[in-house]
Amino acid sequence: MALTTRQRRPLPSDPPPSSPIYTKYDKPSRRLGDGGREEEKSLGWFVPVFALGMLRYMSATTNIIHDCDEVFNYWEPLHYLLYKSGFQTWEYSSEFALRSYLYILFHELVGRPASWLFAEDKVRVFYAVRLFLGLLSVTTDAVLVVALSRKYGRRLASYTLAMLCLTSGCFFASTSFLPSSFSMYAISLASGFFLLEKYAMAVAVSAAGVILGWPFSILAFLPVVFYSLARRFKQAFLAGAATSVTLLALSVFVDYQYYRRWTSSVLNLVVYNVVGGGESHLYGIEGPLYYLRNAFNNFNFGFVLALLFVGILPIARKKYAPGSGRMFRWERGCLFSWDFRFFKNLNDRELRHCSNLLGVLGVHIDSMKEDKRAEALEKSRIFSTKWFLYPIYPLICVAASAVIESFPDIFRDKYDPNANFVMVTTAKVLRPFVLGLILCASHSRTFSLVNGYAAPIEVYKILQHHDDAGPGSVVCVGSEWHRYPSSFFIPNYIGEVRWLDDGFRGLLPLPFNSTVGGTSAAPSYFNNKNKASDQQFLQDVEACTFLVELQLNRPYPSRGSDLSKWEPIAALPYLDREFSPPLYRSFFIPYLWQQRNVFGLYKLFRRIRN
Repeated sequence: MALTTRQRRPLPSDPPPSSPIYTKYDKPSRRLGDGGREEEKSLGWFVPVFALGMLRYMSATTNIIHDCDEVFNYWEPLHYLLYKSGFQTWEYSSEFALRSYLYILFHELVGRPASWLFAEDKVRVFYAVRLFLGLLSVTTDAVLVVALSRKYGRRLASYTLAMLCLTSGCFFASTSFLPSSFSMYAISLASGFFLLEKYAMAVAVSAAGVILGWPFSILAFLPVVFYSLARRFKQAFLAGAATSVTLLALSVFVDYQYYRRWTSSVLNLVVYNVVGGGESHLYGIEGPLYYLRNAFNNFNFGFVLALLFVGILPIARKKYAPGSGRMFRWERGCLFSWDFRFFKNLNDRELRHCSNLLGVLGVHIDSMKEDKRAEALEKSRIFSTKWFLYPIYPLICVAASAVIESFPDIFRDKYDPNANFVMVTTAKVLRPFVLGLILCASHSRTFSLVNGYAAPIEVYKILQHHDDAGPGSVVCVGSEWHRYPSSFFIPNYIGEVRWLDDGFRGLLPLPFNSTVGGTSAAPSYFNNKNKASDQQFLQDVEACTFLVELQLNRPYPSRGSDLSKWEPIAALPYLDREFSPPLYRSFFIPYLWQQRNVFGLYKLFRRIRN
């Protein structure tokens, strides 16, 4: 009689069966994990926090301001709350109420104590807020890195850490005062909580990232929310609902305190974007190649590898999650799976940002529109992807890192893991080389932007050394209004900053008017049609005490060229993008960067008094 051996059913804690794909379970390990299984030691907290801390400090202290929206929609309202002066945009008019004061108040928690500590030194307050932003980035990115290490191994976590630290996109976005940067922090934190199986916290953070940050980043949060609900529905749902209701109610209450009417800035922004608030002739169109090119500038070959992630998905699924693949289906969902063609008629630049994000990832959007202000900024645009892509920057880093780590698995034979030894070994050697290439190119990009376009911030700092001009002095700015670094760089002896008419016909920011209600006012000169106000320009140029101009090699005169009236007191080089080759202006190449690029002079003038 033949005897049969009854085998026990495999336990969940057992390692997966042998597979032709090399997995992290095949590595020699140094300690015992759950269920007695040997596994490699995960990355601790010290290295990610230390590395991210150094790079975020460098970003906070050297980062330039990449978009005038950051200044006029966030730095200026914060300055008004702290010092009762600053510029207001039409979005902050109580008639439209498109911007949330709750987001501003969150940063006032740091700005207010800093203003007490540093008294009249507003520049230090500016950098204190930036350091706070950097601290948020360090915390959230460190959680993501440690979670990746515990779930998928040290190598993937280390590659991701390197890209989070050194890629240009993450370097600049991490300390930008923008709601999309806050959503980026939330994406990192929610993703980390998801990998650590803290699903309720992941959903709660996602809700905060959408409501307190950028509402349209919900597209990036949906996958982690759906998968968290699938794992722990009751806890995740209650956490998300409680967080959403609390933040929405708090947002409405705070908006009432400042706009003095019951309204929801979050809802207003969504309605404005979806329904539309302007006329079609106010908007322009950018082609998808523009965004592909700009994304490449920020992540270079890392962005290409992130797009190739779908191609190696079967390998990645077997490598990191044998028998499951959920994490990488989630990654794919965050980066590649959404098709929102029903947004084709959206006409605000922010939702156009979302549409173009999807266009970059292969989704065809029929109509992508942008505010007419872009025409004035087109010749001076310096940043590579604009801030609408910020929320998915950490996911780009994870996807690119997963592709790099999977190089050897591409060449492994399906049925004989020991075959193709030479190719597999070569691919292993290629991994640090490719990562190093991405990081070197990113550093080159960062160095080029910081050194080529830092002049505006540095020039305005010179004003604090000319307080002998006396109280009530006037700083005048013409076509350089969109590079104004914020009122934090304007000393207290300056009475006002005024715009000069240099041909721009759109609506410019005007000072908050405390006499008509300040934040609760609805000035008649504000409109949502981008029509210029007759009050936005200073008519009497003789009233100017200081003048800020960018002097380029152009065949037309500038106001500062009249040296009988103006004395230059500061001049710093500024990269002339129009006459500089794209390769050399985008990436710093030693010796060639200075030789091949063309530079103008960013100047600060002081009026000569007779």
